[in-house]
Amino acid sequence: MYPTNYAQKDDYQPFGYLKASQLIRQIRQANPDDLILYVENGDFLEGSPFTDYAYQMRKQKDYYQRFSKIFHVVKPDVHILGNHEFNYSPKYLEAVYQHNEALILAANIEEGPNTKIIDGPYKIFEQNGVKVGVIGLTTQYIPHWEKPEHIEGWKFESVYQTAKKLVPQLRPLVDVLVLAYHGGFERNLQTGEPTEKLTGENEGYQLLTQIEGVDALVTGHQHREIAEVIGNVATTQPGYRGANVAEITLELDDKKQVVSRKAELHSTEDTAINQFLLPLVNDWQEDVQKWLDQTIAHIDGGMLIEDHMQARTHGHAYLELVNRVQMEALGADVAGTALFNDEVRGLDEEVTIRNVMNSYVYPNTLMLEEISGADMKSALERSASFFVKEADGSVGINPTFADPKPEFYNYDYYSGIDYTIDINQPFGQRITSLKYHGKDLKADDKLKVVINQYRGIGGGDYPMFSADKALELGETEVSRLIIAYLKAHPELKIKQPTNLTFVD
Repeated sequence: MYPTNYAQKDDYQPFGYLKASQLIRQIRQANPDDLILYVENGDFLEGSPFTDYAYQMRKQKDYYQRFSKIFHVVKPDVHILGNHEFNYSPKYLEAVYQHNEALILAANIEEGPNTKIIDGPYKIFEQNGVKVGVIGLTTQYIPHWEKPEHIEGWKFESVYQTAKKLVPQLRPLVDVLVLAYHGGFERNLQTGEPTEKLTGENEGYQLLTQIEGVDALVTGHQHREIAEVIGNVATTQPGYRGANVAEITLELDDKKQVVSRKAELHSTEDTAINQFLLPLVNDWQEDVQKWLDQTIAHIDGGMLIEDHMQARTHGHAYLELVNRVQMEALGADVAGTALFNDEVRGLDEEVTIRNVMNSYVYPNTLMLEEISGADMKSALERSASFFVKEADGSVGINPTFADPKPEFYNYDYYSGIDYTIDINQPFGQRITSLKYHGKDLKADDKLKVVINQYRGIGGGDYPMFSADKALELGETEVSRLIIAYLKAHPELKIKQPTNLTFVD
């Protein structure tokens, strides 16, 4: 919402919805006679301390009800559900959107029996005799990440298969057809070569190249910056955090045929704050800042992360703390966690809630699973594939973890075991030593391992973890577990861990 990443109270960054919404307002004002559709393309309700506070304080504060008031001011024409919309449960979505005016479109989702969120598969807009159809689509991969209870009874179909059936039905009824897709591209837009495993998480390239009759494709999910015309389809992806507003312009002739297509990204860096929204969010922001600045513990020496690659190759006291919290919460033998991105700072000596929320940035909960020693080694091998040895001998990041979307959160550091990663060895053969309590871990040994629920159901290409191996599901977000642990241990010192040996 605000132009800040909340690293400091007075932090300012050149992005945010207050800027993006103002830029949308300016575009509308500059083109009063044109049909302009604002697609809110998902992942709006989660992703910052601002939104997390609304959820955590929902029983004491009504801030979550203001989302509809915000939308009333900015007036999106349609909403698309992002995968992160499900993190707080469909019931929360119902509460947030109960007074919303714009339609929620999801053609490839059949919602469960106990909620009513989705308004339909598509919407036809008409102005000056021109009809524009918008089909809403959401990545089908949500069941691979989300808590089962959050999507109980829900069905997610392939967006490509859905669009393949629906586009021919809708095309004769409209002059312009738009696919609004919370998902990204699985292949290079120029060469068609796969840029990731073809799991179905992203199907944008198929939508772009294999479905006739589409004029525009709005995408998201991957946080990439894309504005291109491929064939006869204009397509965009605006990055994230409101750093850009993506605009697709389609010009029609007198016969209502599209004669030109343009795709652009407009940076919000120099855009002013939307003054019409401020009265709805100022007190909310003040409460968030007060909440974030609460001091909860003192850590001797602090746990700041100065070198993220070093933390991944040799472990770090902050990662050890997170794993310790996780093991204590669910009684595990072993715990794994990730540095989600290279903006994670770790913890200061005087730890505030801001420190924790900026370091553990996702609303993950935990899963305790019983796995074999062979599974443990496979998980470590997957993480070890994060590294490559560069031509100059330095340690680099495997491009599959960085392009087209940074996936640093798919490398895990583990506590409770001693292990060696040798990146001179081939992928799949890099774990050259693996011990538990000083003894070699055998393939048929059993371990109780705690990881976050995304990893616990195999997310990030970790098929050795799965829901059918779960012994226990945590109900409390990890960030809240960390805060509670620090409050219970207000004077804390954790040494640099030595259980990971890295050979390069």
